[in-house]
Amino acid sequence: MDIRVSVFDDNSALRDSLYYLISGAQGFTVAGVYPDCNHVLEHLRQDTADVILMDIDMPGLNGIEATALIKSHFPGINVLILTSYDDSTKIFDALQSGATGYLLKKTTPAKILEAITEVSQGGAPMNASIARKVLEFFSEKKNITENAYDLSAREKDVLRCLVKGDSYKMISGHCFISMGTVCTHICNIYKKLHVNSKSEAVAKAIRERLINDQG
Repeated sequence: MDIRVSVFDDNSALRDSLYYLISGAQGFTVAGVYPDCNHVLEHLRQDTADVILMDIDMPGLNGIEATALIKSHFPGINVLILTSYDDSTKIFDALQSGATGYLLKKTTPAKILEAITEVSQGGAPMNASIARKVLEFFSEKKNITENAYDLSAREKDVLRCLVKGDSYKMISGHCFISMGTVCTHICNIYKKLHVNSKSEAVAKAIRERLINDQG
C-alpha cells in the first residue's frame, strides 16, 4: 500500500517540487498540498495522510503549533519537519510538539523519500547536522537526573539511538541485539519514562538531559 503524504509549506515553488517528487515516486501518494496550517484538522479529516512534510515558518498557525495540534487529534500520523531552520530551539520545540523527524530543506529529493519511508516504518530521521545538535544539547552541562528513571545502561544506549533518529533496524545493528530485544527495551523505556510514543521519549530525554553524548 502506498504511503500517503501531505505537504504544508507556504513556498509555492517548493510545494510544486514536492508534489511532483512524491507523486512521481513508486510507493507514494500525495494526499494533499497546502500553503498553510490554518485549517489543518479539516484538511486531514478530508484527506487522510500517513506522513506529513511540515514547514515551520508559515502565516497564521506555524508548523510547530500545527504539529502539536495534529498529534493531539491524529496521534497515528507521523510529522516530518522540513525547514530551513537548524537552531537548537526550533529543533527541540519541534520534537517536543510531537514531530517524528527533522530535515533541512537542502536535503536531496532521494533522501526526502527515504526519510518518508523510514518514518512510516518507525524511524525518526534527521540530517546528520541536526542529530549532532541534539546530542550536543546533552553535553552542555552535566545531567543531574540521569538515573532518576532507573534506566539500565542498555536502555540508555537504545534511548541515545532514538534521539539520534536511528530506526529499530539500525539500533539492532548498533547494539548487536535482535529486533525483538530492541522492541522490549523500547517498551521498558516508555514505561520508565511514563511516555507513550517515540517522539515523547525523545522530547523527554532532551528536556531532562537523560543521556550524554557518548557512544
